[in-house]
Amino acid sequence: MTKQGTKPNILVVNDDGITATGIKNLMEVMQGLGNVVVVAPDSPQSGMGHAITIGKPIRFDKVDLYEGVEMYKCSGTPVDCVKIAVNKIFKGKKPDLCVSGINHGLNNSINVLYSGTMSAAVEGAIEKIPSIGFSLDDFAADADFSHTKKYIKNICEQVLANGLPEGTLLNVNFPKGDNLKGVKICRQANAKWMEEFDERTDPYKRPYYWLTGVFENFDKGEDTDVWALEHNYVSIVPVQFDLTAHHAIQALNSWDFTGNEGAKSGNGGTKVSAPDGINLG
Repeated sequence: MTKQGTKPNILVVNDDGITATGIKNLMEVMQGLGNVVVVAPDSPQSGMGHAITIGKPIRFDKVDLYEGVEMYKCSGTPVDCVKIAVNKIFKGKKPDLCVSGINHGLNNSINVLYSGTMSAAVEGAIEKIPSIGFSLDDFAADADFSHTKKYIKNICEQVLANGLPEGTLLNVNFPKGDNLKGVKICRQANAKWMEEFDERTDPYKRPYYWLTGVFENFDKGEDTDVWALEHNYVSIVPVQFDLTAHHAIQALNSWDFTGNEGAKSGNGGTKVSAPDGINLG
């Protein structure tokens, strides 16, 4: 898996905190694959997205929760955990694999943008480490992750053996329960939360708000992560952190950003160029 037949070095992170059941189960699978280092938040950090800590110090301390495992709790965000691990624990010598999770709750569809679990994996990919985020459709603190383990092992073995395209990582989601039909390689569904803020009153008669909502799927395709999970398949979505809407570049090049009417008709208008100097017109 790595050069000279040595065991791969594997970084395990999450957003639910270092004592979460999910990270314990992920760590146990990784112990069968390589040398494991765990760096996780010291408290739950769900929904943090790609937040980083810049206005206060970050602390990390070694802990002994499980025998024979090198573990650290970090005061920062999930992304901070990856940054600290790469810079201070691995000291710039990148791990062979970064795995994040197993998250308590799905990170399918638009949830990937809000997820601390997936943002930690994205940070790993930014560091050019093959990275995977794992999530299970179960928010319970004592959720049963046993049915996910063989799939996690197989997926990680494939990534270690084959690598991933640069700038790409995997978003893997599991349905709840052990009646899985297999694995589907999917695209992200067009779905979102229809959100409301429930207004409540505190003991001092001051209003406060609690975010609520319903997840709605607008996508009827049978090649999406939502469809796969609803039909008891493990969904795997290849994700990239380049957010460029390449399909929109040509249309934008026809707009007049300079006040020159010629740009609208394409006659003599100023073209917009990419940062590397390649003309996009």
